[in-house]
Amino acid sequence: MNARNIRVPLRDGEMGAYIAFPDRKPAGAVIAIMEIWGVNDTMRYHAHEFAQAGFICLVPDLFWRQEPGVELSDGKPEDIRRAFDLYYDFDYDLGVRDMEDTWKFLAGREECNGKVGAVGYCLGGKLCYLMCCRTDIDCAVAYYGTYIEHNIREAPHLHRPFMLHMAMKDRWVQAEVNELLERRLSPNPLVTIHHYPGADHAFARHGGKTYSQPEADRALDLSLKFFHRHLG
Repeated sequence: MNARNIRVPLRDGEMGAYIAFPDRKPAGAVIAIMEIWGVNDTMRYHAHEFAQAGFICLVPDLFWRQEPGVELSDGKPEDIRRAFDLYYDFDYDLGVRDMEDTWKFLAGREECNGKVGAVGYCLGGKLCYLMCCRTDIDCAVAYYGTYIEHNIREAPHLHRPFMLHMAMKDRWVQAEVNELLERRLSPNPLVTIHHYPGADHAFARHGGKTYSQPEADRALDLSLKFFHRHLG
């Protein structure tokens, strides 16, 4: 495996990103879409996980229009304030468009076999849902899926394979919201929902306050099997 920082051309600018390559190529590619903390050590760790499993993995700098290169932590009060300021100013529609450009950029690289999926955490999870509704990405996996309910009207347009890891003790996604997502999404045969009864929000954030290795390991295993099935 090798990894480096790169620049991704977009239709209205250029975005920074971290990319990790597996030893064997060409390979399927995964866009790992960040939480609200930027392209930090946690996201680089995820990139390495997917590269070690045989996928190209690119972590885009979602906040490039607001504060390029920001790296934050959930353990610092000042970082938490900055992260939420960035989050609430973030434009989801532009984010989906940037991820669509990123998908096309990856699909055209010689290291890629032409198939591209996405995995997203919190903010990134909602973007994965929107991509499955609005784009032709090969597949996507959402962890936690925070605020998917705000765009639940788009559920009838979900036309790409989609997996949701649902934390049942999530402080940011109430039980009633999880029930709504289950009710509106599970009838679609392209949707797979996995439940984690004792897990809190961000259970897969390595080094985070609510990290839980058993749940994180299970979710990663299910995600890898999903990507191997759809990305080759």
